[in-house]
Amino acid sequence: KGSHSCFRARALSEREREGYREATQAIDWDNLGFSSEHVPKTSMFLATASVNSESGEWVWKEEDVQPYRQLSLDPSAQVLNYGQSIFEGMKAHRTSQGNLVLFRPEENAKRMAEGAARMSMAPPPRDLFLKGVKEVVKANAEYIPPHGKGSLYIRPLLLGTGAILGLGPAPSYTFLIYCSPVGGYFKGGQLTPISLKVEEVFHRAAPGGTGNTKCAGNYSPVLSVQLEAKAKGFNDVLYLDAVHNKYVEEVSSCNIFAVFGKKLVTPSLGTILPGVTRKSIIDLAREKGFEVEEKPLAIEEVLSADECFTCGTAVVLSPVGYIEYGEKKKKYTGDDNAPGPVALDLYETLSGIQQKAIEDPFNWVVDVV
Repeated sequence: KGSHSCFRARALSEREREGYREATQAIDWDNLGFSSEHVPKTSMFLATASVNSESGEWVWKEEDVQPYRQLSLDPSAQVLNYGQSIFEGMKAHRTSQGNLVLFRPEENAKRMAEGAARMSMAPPPRDLFLKGVKEVVKANAEYIPPHGKGSLYIRPLLLGTGAILGLGPAPSYTFLIYCSPVGGYFKGGQLTPISLKVEEVFHRAAPGGTGNTKCAGNYSPVLSVQLEAKAKGFNDVLYLDAVHNKYVEEVSSCNIFAVFGKKLVTPSLGTILPGVTRKSIIDLAREKGFEVEEKPLAIEEVLSADECFTCGTAVVLSPVGYIEYGEKKKKYTGDDNAPGPVALDLYETLSGIQQKAIEDPFNWVVDVV
């Protein structure tokens, strides 16, 4: 017993030197929502990019991880006038063994670089992105909820902060990463089925636009119809395509799947976000023997599906219990309002891998501490 206690003490000491800390007791982990309430207590990573006058190449300068703070911006900063801003969403978890882990961070680094190219911005180098994310996790270890109580939501943000008057790309950029401990995204609990209102007038994206990037400008335009839907008791809005107004695309901030027996269908990429969770669910479903098809998915097909669910970093996987499309209404759950078996199975497998509670055959999880 004595030697076991000594070994445990040594192991914890080594992890503490790597940045490990237990979850703080100053937060009520049992009643954790999805908000910015605890953000001011955290630390953030920051780096800036400017052009080398001789080589014409972008040069990145890192600052130390620092307490969360406000930014000082020139009124003529590109981001304030022309909107050069893209972001990512990621999560860190605390495993049952106490390790701190990330889920597929290289995918987020890749997507930010692709989004930066679309928005004519200087992309943060992959190594800088991954280093910054890991440093933020270590610096905020005490704000990572206990195992099973939530996660640390991580927000990498790239801004065109350089001053400019005429329309053009910013002459300099700021890349920062901040974070917040979070619980479930939707009120009611992680697996409580949600209700969606199909929007028939406004559209989230159009062919040739920026719907497949996480640029900030994609999100605020959905607020007017989202707020209206929430006022009527819906959790969110399901958008249709801008050309035919009949194919489903996305919910406000997450992808969607429809289940037909042993077949899953999800809208094909193009005008929708190439979600990391979406990509992972496709691989998981195929591993479980499902046929997965990426194709235009008509709203009429969705209304005939056995199950429907949304997915994304923030929501993980959320079962859909009800969809309203004009006068048509579809209820996917029974009187017990329980999630469907396919959604439940995929959620348990995905969240189990993310928290290192079960085997990770895809090597998606990255240890930080």
